[in-house]
Amino acid sequence: MKNTVFLGAATAIITPLNEKGIDFAAFEKLIEWQIAEGIDAIVVAGTTGEGSTLTDEEHKAAIKFCVDTVAGRVPVIAGTGSNDIAYAISLTKYACEVGADAMLLVTPYYNKATQNGLIKSFTAVADVSAKPCILYNVPSRTGCNLKPETCAVLAKHPNIVAIKEASGDISQVAAISRLCGDNLDIYSGNDDQIVPVMSLGGKGVISVLSNLLPRETSQMCHAYLTGDVDTARDMQLKYLPLIDSLFCEVNPIPVKAAMSAMGYCDNYLRLPLTPMEDANEQRLLADMREAGIKF
Repeated sequence: MKNTVFLGAATAIITPLNEKGIDFAAFEKLIEWQIAEGIDAIVVAGTTGEGSTLTDEEHKAAIKFCVDTVAGRVPVIAGTGSNDIAYAISLTKYACEVGADAMLLVTPYYNKATQNGLIKSFTAVADVSAKPCILYNVPSRTGCNLKPETCAVLAKHPNIVAIKEASGDISQVAAISRLCGDNLDIYSGNDDQIVPVMSLGGKGVISVLSNLLPRETSQMCHAYLTGDVDTARDMQLKYLPLIDSLFCEVNPIPVKAAMSAMGYCDNYLRLPLTPMEDANEQRLLADMREAGIKF
């Protein structure tokens, strides 16, 4: 039996940036607030953390800073995947050395891969990792879908313990659960499908929503895990309008605007990302207020 990295909600945490680089003071404040609010784990330098536009030096610094600041209080999962597998291997080795608890490995994007290429690529990274690896399937962003049958092959690797499934295809999640069983934990990669994925055996979510609502997102997951399905369902439905607003433009544009409004970062993004359009931002702020967020 493989060990579960976390149960509940992991925040795919933003990386506070400004014109000089990473704003580490703001990053520390955000991490401390997340932990105080009861988040179950933190994912650093993933999609929401703008890992794709961080320099190599910044990417490593973000991982190390998060690990050092968290100091073992919750698991830290480092985004170390890449479409350059040699770089993914190097970054994974670094994250292991500085104390990250697990790796998040996105499928290769742009150059993509066949299913055989995915097996060989993920195996190559998992072979060198001293820590558990979580696969990350998000075909809407990568143009590459990690099929359930491929997951079943990869789940046999002792270091591959879970998948963040963000295809949005609930039938695919069901197939992964059926084929992989206890060999591969499943985390929802979509905030609007937390409860549906957990109903198929999922252990929780790697979340954008929890940047804003760490306590509530964790509570939703743990309500389901303890058998309080009605509460979990009601929370899922309550936050759907806010979730929709958080994805009305490309992630992390909306969540950066939201966290800026809450005082946790500058609304600063690197190209090709640009600040949220005004009409969409007003919709987002209104949905935040409706959800009870004070700012």
